[in-house]
Amino acid sequence: MNQIIKWRWPIAIGLVVVTVLLFLISPNLTQQAEEAGTFQLPENADSQRAAEILENAGAGQDTISLVFPLDEELNEASKEEIGAIVEELEQLGAPVTDILDPFESEEIEDQLVSENQQTVLVPVTVEGTNEEIIELVESIRSDIIGEETTAYLTGEAVINNDVNLSAQEGLERTEIITVVLIFALLLAVFRSVVTPFIPLVAVGLTYLISQSIVSFFIDWFGFPVSNYTQIFLVAILFGIGTDYCILLLSRYKEELSAGQPVETAIVNTYKTAGRTLLISGLAVFIGFFAIGFADFPIFKSAVAVSVGIAVLLLVLFTIVPFFMAVLKEKLFWPSKKSVSHNDSKLWTRLSGLSVNRPLISMAVVAIITIPLLFTYDDDLSYNTVDEIGSDYESVKGLNAIEDGFGAGDSLPAQVIISSDEDIISEGTVPYIELISEEISQVEGVDSVRAITRPTGEVIEDFYIDRQLAQLTEGLDEAQNGLGEVQSGLTEVEAGLNEITGQIPSGESQEGAGGLGEAAGGLGQINEQLGLVSQGLQQSQNIPQTVEQIAAIQQQLGAVQEGISGAAGQIEAQSGQAAGLGEGLSQLAEGVSASNEGLTQISEGLESAVTIMEEMSESEAVRDTAVFIPQGTLESEDFVQVLDRYAIGEETGTKLEVILEDNPYSPQSIETVERIKTTVDRVVVDTPFEDAEIAYGGISSINSDLDVISSNDFTQTVTIMLISLFIVLAILFRSFIMPLYMIGSLLLTYFTSIAFAELIFVNVFDFDGISWAVPFFGFVMLVALGVDYSIFLLDRFREEALGGLSVREAMKVSMAKMGTVIITAAIILAGTFGAMMPSGVLSLVQIATIVITGLLLYGLIVLPLLIPAITVSFDNGVWWPFKKKK
Repeated sequence: MNQIIKWRWPIAIGLVVVTVLLFLISPNLTQQAEEAGTFQLPENADSQRAAEILENAGAGQDTISLVFPLDEELNEASKEEIGAIVEELEQLGAPVTDILDPFESEEIEDQLVSENQQTVLVPVTVEGTNEEIIELVESIRSDIIGEETTAYLTGEAVINNDVNLSAQEGLERTEIITVVLIFALLLAVFRSVVTPFIPLVAVGLTYLISQSIVSFFIDWFGFPVSNYTQIFLVAILFGIGTDYCILLLSRYKEELSAGQPVETAIVNTYKTAGRTLLISGLAVFIGFFAIGFADFPIFKSAVAVSVGIAVLLLVLFTIVPFFMAVLKEKLFWPSKKSVSHNDSKLWTRLSGLSVNRPLISMAVVAIITIPLLFTYDDDLSYNTVDEIGSDYESVKGLNAIEDGFGAGDSLPAQVIISSDEDIISEGTVPYIELISEEISQVEGVDSVRAITRPTGEVIEDFYIDRQLAQLTEGLDEAQNGLGEVQSGLTEVEAGLNEITGQIPSGESQEGAGGLGEAAGGLGQINEQLGLVSQGLQQSQNIPQTVEQIAAIQQQLGAVQEGISGAAGQIEAQSGQAAGLGEGLSQLAEGVSASNEGLTQISEGLESAVTIMEEMSESEAVRDTAVFIPQGTLESEDFVQVLDRYAIGEETGTKLEVILEDNPYSPQSIETVERIKTTVDRVVVDTPFEDAEIAYGGISSINSDLDVISSNDFTQTVTIMLISLFIVLAILFRSFIMPLYMIGSLLLTYFTSIAFAELIFVNVFDFDGISWAVPFFGFVMLVALGVDYSIFLLDRFREEALGGLSVREAMKVSMAKMGTVIITAAIILAGTFGAMMPSGVLSLVQIATIVITGLLLYGLIVLPLLIPAITVSFDNGVWWPFKKKK
């Protein structure tokens, strides 16, 4: 320290120069956070695999929705206005790839116009970077929609962009409020216009250097970054940096008050308070460094704070001594006495309870904390929309879709099935319907849209029972047709007999004989048709019926030829007989028409035979009760369906699952898990058993978040607590003190988060605490709260080593450190209080947990529980080591 004091000017100037240079040449940390994205899930997560499959298949487009909420039912004027906007949208180039006109067809109108006719949806498919999509949204909003039309643009990309904007705006508000608040609090604590600038300058330099180093690490080493990185750097560095400065300045004031020269006072300050500061800083550093072992990039992004802590310790051991040495007593001008130097009257009174009556003190803490613990349900929310509130246009659009079409229609879940081979065929599509039907039966699912049900409605004609019913109807129609042919031939037979009777005797007897034979032949054919019809009804032997009809057709052909020949002969005669030829020609045409009717019946029956043969050979029919006839998928009706639900070169397919609940709700996460279980069960022994199956959509993303964040929380917290225990055990030479220090912080954390849950869930009616809040709240509270127990117990160690008993050492420590700890806790709580106006729900909730925890710890747990446990162990508190003499 003497060398630092000696070289204080070069060190200070050098540090300032380095800060300026780093600030000028370093990358933009804000931009890096925006580019990193909101969730950053690992590649093996279901939702990320789904996105990768779609991207590789050329189907990775995003969809933004233009929502028109109407004041009255849709009318022609509204249609024209919306149609004009759609026409303008269709003129746009990249990144727009497709526009779905809500009035293009009745089927599409049914999907894109709400039942009450007061909400119209225009899906716009886009492919491009987030920046290009957001630029497009701004262009549509300003150039096409205009101010007179009420319409909202929404979609996952738009919502995520609004979350980023909200976070950056919140950061700006937090920075300004933090600086003003800390200055005001330090002014009140030290009653000096000079002293508040020391922490602000020290922490300001730390923040500028830290964010520059972190931004370089992001570029060089792929250091994790998120929207939380800068906000936590600001909150932690300004909060804890100010606390450390208070500790140093208070001890420095104490040394000066004892009559020590300035240089000696500085050296003594860093020998005592400096040691405490190093222990605290090391504990906080380890706490945040442990986050680096997390798998989730969002959580890992807080590891940047460990860089800030390292820089902070460097600055506190260089810049603060510089100001102490340069300003001397003027550092506290104009105050002659610092409030932070006084013994704490509050903690002195509390020590009378915690030191003298430890069991009662513990009971008081239990009465305050335990009832809240019983209210804690660990309710979590994954609703990104809650983060930014309902004032954003993207949220208004989402709410309009929910009001018009239902909660789940705004952002459907997706089931992606992919293979290396073509999986879209008449043999495999029935299994897609099987999966769709099973998913539709899952609790929480409203409907499923897929190749076999493009509108979400079941197509009954695909099912074998319906097809068999249609075949039965076809057989009935065939029998009716045979009856009609019989009736027609009976009329022809009667006509022939009538004409035969009208031919004069002696004229064309040869022709008359031919007509008689034809009439007799028709009678026999009619009898045969009757037998065929009866046989078809009784045996339903369609192939035999087809053969019999073919034989009858040959006979009919011969009859027709006979009638035509006779007609020719008769027409060649003169007299009365010649006039009968025209009637015979008409009868011949009737026979021909009957033959054509038999042809149609035969073709229909042959088609039925073909379908039945295909059914009998189809394995899918037995497995799924669904049959897709050959050629169905190539039909014109299926072109648009395949375009929408087939991916790649028909090597994959997409199912859209409409959920009953809000896609962001915890219920939807549970529904997605049930869908996954159902699909895993259904695909066994199907053509898709070995296919890659992934799940997309916001509900799937949240499902992944639920699993990953839960696993990471357990893993990282375990590493963090073990690391803290080891460091504290080494520094305090005790296994007992680290145990109850960490235990007291756990009690404080769970009490604080229970209180936050009570406020945000039970009072403000949110689904739960935002998913990232428990993790960050825990890390913040434990890493910062451990400082205060170190402040107290390190002073206790100092007093105990000076010869005082455990009880007396604790009383003195509480009197000396109470004001410092309370002041530090209030300042740190105030720093996090600056997050409250940020407008970002998760930050507000983290701030609530940390503020509640710090005040609970500084005013209740630390002065009542820690001393009570310490004196209860007495000298055993140093176990397994011995107290140094």
